Amino acid sequence: MSHDMLDMTNICESNNNHDKHESHPLVIHGCDDQWTFSKRDRSQEVYLSNNNRTAHFHPNWSKGTAGIRGTRILNNGRYFWELKVSRRVFGTSMMFGIGTKAARLHVNSFTNLLGEDKNGYGLSHKGLIWNNGIAKQFCNRFKENEATKIGILFDGIAGTLTYYKDDVCLGVAFRGLNEVREPLYPIVCSTAAKTEMILCNTKRDFANLQDRCRAAIMKLVRTKDRLEMLKLPSRITEYLAESICETPDTILNNYPNYYDCYMV
Repeated sequence: MSHDMLDMTNICESNNNHDKHESHPLVIHGCDDQWTFSKRDRSQEVYLSNNNRTAHFHPNWSKGTAGIRGTRILNNGRYFWELKVSRRVFGTSMMFGIGTKAARLHVNSFTNLLGEDKNGYGLSHKGLIWNNGIAKQFCNRFKENEATKIGILFDGIAGTLTYYKDDVCLGVAFRGLNEVREPLYPIVCSTAAKTEMILCNTKRDFANLQDRCRAAIMKLVRTKDRLEMLKLPSRITEYLAESICETPDTILNNYPNYYDCYMV
């Protein structure tokens, strides 16, 4: 286990009654990472709004389990994101986690979809974590019909997935994720009708000092047009332009390596 992960685990164990955002380095010092839910990789029972950052599940009635992937490839990096869940917390299973493209995003039955096989890793609102079709008790059941906020920390270096609920660290749920060779993506699922999940507070770690400087510059520049107005040397312009993701799905198709897509 890496030194960073040891520090993070100690935070979870020693501050169970405090807001972890005060001590979590990615939330404070990480780079804004503006990925979204995928318009393409989703169940037909999931609708998007708010620039693809709000997922609406089963808007009329539910007759199965619906899921949606995020556009961010997670492997080898460190990422944190939060999901604000509406008050409609109920039903067979509402799930939060990660998975490969082989993980199913729809089934015409009520089930724990994320983690039904080796392709997914998920936490359900009933406090169970699922992988490879096996469930383990991880935390208390969520209160039904009460809004909540789920935080997820993926550490691709240490190979761990850690959960937070309403700013309280629940601990490390999965290990060995650094051994997964297929691209991993954020995934959420729900069997409950008329539920909403809002993606927010998306952060990533910096690859190096050069990456950190680029993020600071592009946070001010933001667009290719404004970047070209600076009339910088071509190699510098090209490097800075790599951080602009105007169409996340397209960029991810063209750049399979996670560090090739910086959405600042």
